[in-house]
Amino acid sequence: MQKRISSLPFQGTVEQREKLDEIIERHKQQKGAILPVLQEAQEVYGYLPVEVQSIVAEGLGVPLEEVYGVSTFYSQFSLTPKGKYNVSICLGTACYVKGAAAVLDKLTSVLGIQPEECTPDGKYSLTACRCVGACGLAPVLTVNGDVYGRMTPEEVEQVLAKYE
Repeated sequence: MQKRISSLPFQGTVEQREKLDEIIERHKQQKGAILPVLQEAQEVYGYLPVEVQSIVAEGLGVPLEEVYGVSTFYSQFSLTPKGKYNVSICLGTACYVKGAAAVLDKLTSVLGIQPEECTPDGKYSLTACRCVGACGLAPVLTVNGDVYGRMTPEEVEQVLAKYE
């Protein structure tokens, strides 16, 4: 799944910036510091907006393109914030052949966002993953770790209503 860059305004706090500065300072002299700094920065902010990547690049003295390259290469990094409720649809082989694409279409329609995006109110984020290891329940949808198996497009709104 292609990574998306958040269109939501960045809202970092002074405390988060201070933590990030400490992280950068702690790793600054370390070879290959970009990866651990990004990992810790994501723990602080919950995702890696371009503003945070710029701070990391400047703090480590490396080009922003290099930081961006690392943040988009590794699947562990998110360029978009996570909502209060992270909705994830499995698109692994078993789920896909059992109708996960139709469930994803319904999710994007109901939530008004695409995979790797967050609703403007910060309530929901949507992720399309490759496998949740519950192939016998295909297609599988999770909301903050709660598993919903044998999903149909018609059940999407009913599941989301539990999180309103």
